[in-house]
This record gives sequence, C-alpha cells and structure tokens, in this order.
Amino acid sequence: MLTFVFVLMSTLSQAEGVYEFNTTCQQAYQEITRLKLANGQALINKAKLQNPNNLIPVSLENYIDFFNLFFNEDPAQYKIYKKNISERIALLKKGTESSPFYNFCLGMAYMQRAGVALKFGEKLGAGIDFKKGYGYIKDNKKAFPTFAPNDLLYGPMQAMIGTIPSSYRWIAGLFGMKGSIKNGMKTTRGFMNSTDPWAKLLHNEAVFLNCYLMFYIENDKDAVFELINTKKLDVVNNHLFTYMAANLGIHNKMSQYAENVLLARNTSAEYMQTSAWDYQMAMVKMNKMQLKDAAFYLERFTTNFKGKSFIKDAYQKLSWCHYLQGDMPAAEAARKKLLAKGSTNGDPDKKAQKDAKSGQWPHPVLLRSRLLSDGGYHYDALSTLAGKKITDFSKTTEQLEFVYRQGRIYDDLRMDEEAIKYYLQAIQAGKDRSEYFAARAALQTGLIYERQGKKTLAISYYQKCLDMEDHEYKDSIDQRAKAGISRCKGE
Repeated sequence: MLTFVFVLMSTLSQAEGVYEFNTTCQQAYQEITRLKLANGQALINKAKLQNPNNLIPVSLENYIDFFNLFFNEDPAQYKIYKKNISERIALLKKGTESSPFYNFCLGMAYMQRAGVALKFGEKLGAGIDFKKGYGYIKDNKKAFPTFAPNDLLYGPMQAMIGTIPSSYRWIAGLFGMKGSIKNGMKTTRGFMNSTDPWAKLLHNEAVFLNCYLMFYIENDKDAVFELINTKKLDVVNNHLFTYMAANLGIHNKMSQYAENVLLARNTSAEYMQTSAWDYQMAMVKMNKMQLKDAAFYLERFTTNFKGKSFIKDAYQKLSWCHYLQGDMPAAEAARKKLLAKGSTNGDPDKKAQKDAKSGQWPHPVLLRSRLLSDGGYHYDALSTLAGKKITDFSKTTEQLEFVYRQGRIYDDLRMDEEAIKYYLQAIQAGKDRSEYFAARAALQTGLIYERQGKKTLAISYYQKCLDMEDHEYKDSIDQRAKAGISRCKGE
C-alpha cells in the first residue's frame, strides 16, 4: 500500500501543467492589477489548492514580484526574485504547449524579467530577455492568431521599437523587428476596446499601456486625460491607475490635477506600500513653490526608498528647496548625499550628478521660473522673468536657459510665433553645447510644426534634434524625436 502511495505521488508530480485561468485566478489578477498584492497572493494560494497543476498562479505570482520590484526596487527582494523567476520559467515550460497560454505566459515572464532588469541597470540581460519574450509572442501569433492577449504585448512592442534611442539600438537588433507606430497603436487600441472575454479580463493592463503610448509615442496628451475621464478609470481604488494619472499629470504640467489624484486615493493598508507617492507629491509641491512641504516629502522618499532610481534627482530637488529658501548649509548637505548615493542609470539622475559635480548652482530666477512652468503655472513663470534681459545673466548656460525657458512658456500658452522665436535662438546658441536646451528646443519646434500640420518642417527640426550629440537627456529626447518623424511620415 505504501509503495502504491509513492507511485501515485510520483505520477502526480510529473503531470503536465495546465493553464486554467479560472474564476479564482481572474479575481487574483484583478486584485494584483489594482496593486492589492496581498489579496492577490491569497487568491493565488487558493487557486493552487484547487488545482496544483495549474500554471496560471505561477504567472500571477510573477506579476506580484514585478510590481513590487518596479515600484520599490528593493535589492534584497531582487536577489530572491532572480531565483524565483528562473524556477517559474522552468515550471511554465512544463505546461501543455497546445494551450495559447503556454507561449503567452512565457513571453510575459521574460518581458517582466527584462523590465525589472532594466530598473537595476542590467541592460544586456534585459535585451536578451526582451528578445526571448518577443519570440514567444511572435510564435503565439502564428500558432494562435485569434488569441487576443497576444496583442497586449505585441502592439506596444511594435509601436515602441522604432523609437528606441541610439544607445539601445542593439536591443532593436535583437528583436529583429521593424517598428510601426501606426500599426502598433492600432493593435494596442484594438485590444483595449475589444469585446473578447480575455481582452476584457486584461483591460487594466491594456489601458495602462495605451495611455503611456498615447502620451509619449503619439504625443496626444489631451486624449489621454479624455480617455481617463470617458472610461471613468477608477483612480481612487485602483492604484495602478492612480500612479498613472498622477505621473502623467505631473509630466503634462498639471500639478493641481496630480495633487488632487494623490490626495483622493484610497489609503487602505490592503494596497502595496510604495515611496512613489512621496516622490510624486514632492514634485507637485515643488512646482507649486511650496518648498517646505516638498522638502518633507523628498526627505521621506530618500529615507524610505530602497532602490537607486531617482535618488540623485530627489537629492538635487531637495538641495533646490533649501537653496531657494536661503539655507545653503542644508543645500550643500543634500548635494553631498546626491554625489554619494543612487545611480546614474536614468537621464534625470545623470543630469543631477553632472550638475552637482560642476559645483555651480542654478540662477534662482531661472530655477523658480522653471519649477512654476513645470507645474503648469505659466503666467507666474512668465512673471518671474518679467523685465529680465539676456544681459542680466552672466553665464553662457544661464543666457541659453533664459531664451529656452521663455520659448517653453510661450509654447505652453500656445503662442507659437513667440515660442519659435525663442527656440531658434536656443538652437543657434546651444547646438554644440552639452546642455539639453538646444535639443529640446528643436524637439519642441518640431512638435509645434507638427501640430500646425507642417510635417516637412516638423521632420527637419526633429532631425536637427537627433543630429545633436552628447547632450543631457539625449536618450529620452531622441526617442520623442524619432516618434515625431514616424508620426509625420505616417509610419
């Protein structure tokens, strides 16, 4: 009898895994994509008991780790995750290959591992995993062309691949894929609006990805917030949507909107805890010139956040808070921490490191104008510069920023002629310098001409932007310029 039991256990342990996205798993997915990760894990545990051979819970557990690491970047958790994700991929490969979820789950696992690797600065590993993930999704589209979830990943890949900055072009080479914003966005939107049952289930992710692509790749920012409103996205009880709405609001110079979203979010302990809220609120407060409040949130962010992304950027902004309040010892102390902590994987952190190493401080008038402009307080920003002339600034970089800053403010006010006048001055004065002002002025000029329907002129300025080398924020600015060229060409 004992022998029979061991034989039975051995047989069960070697049973082929299945992909059963049952009701319990669907409930878990919904909780996870609201960032109620503990609730999601409890449902995953329940699903495992219901069917130990079901591999969908394995995929869902990877979602939990992905969100935790993407938002919190805990290096100790990442060390554990590396082992766990390898084991999960091995398990997923034991599933039945006749299921469309076989390739889909493996594709998603590799994509998630790649996304986390990029967060930790592991570009090579991320590139290899992206290639593997893309391969699984591409194969799945051939084997199961009517399986809607394929498009959740394939559409965004297609839209983004042609805009990858030059420093990441090797990733595009690994993909072996030619991008198309037009086709990628058509696929992405089609999936988001589909009535297919699987598309409805994965709707949260589809909306999240679509909004970011609309904002950064299509440059249709107004449409993003229109979509948030028309679809009545729950930015209170779905923290994935809360983060997205606040993040895009900040980057669209809608500080008051972002603050309203952050203050209204459900603060129940059921949700994943993250320092991202402190960082976002700090940006809002800085742009409103509420410097003491901004310093409070920046201090809390730099104290509690375990990752390295945006740490240098946060310390730079903390130093600015003290600098603009006249507390130079505190400003210098924050700058010292900036130089000692964080990483330079991202453009904002690279810029912060460069500024700190220079030993120089920004001109207070220009800094105040910049912060107000970034918050959407355009007339206040313009008023800060009122009466100033280029000769009032002694340094070349300050003179360059002065003309660029005026261009940005008039641009935001839709005073195109005035904006272009200042942008052209910034391009001419800064095209051979390392500051980002000239490249960004060229990008913005291209955006104005594209908005006016003058696509040939727009392309010429996007190309001017790409032709400028060795300047700050080159990766992110180049990506937007490439996207602009693709849009204007209808690609």
